[in-house]
Amino acid sequence: MNYEKIGSASGIVIAVSKSDKHTFSKENCSNIKLLKGLGVEGDAHLGKTVKHRSRVANNPNQPNLRQVHLIHSE
Repeated sequence: MNYEKIGSASGIVIAVSKSDKHTFSKENCSNIKLLKGLGVEGDAHLGKTVKHRSRVANNPNQPNLRQVHLIHSE
């Protein structure tokens, strides 16, 4: 497998997933397109501002800090 070393951290991507709905599970894809400052194209979390209902209710203009989720495989 190929991997890219960024700074002192490195890793291997095992799977990528996305969903156009706010569901607990996301469908694995063969590839995704990352949009700088927005997130994953076609994903429900795409955007500059928050997408989670509770965060939108609190302040819909908050920056979206959850554009991409990195999850340990173990």
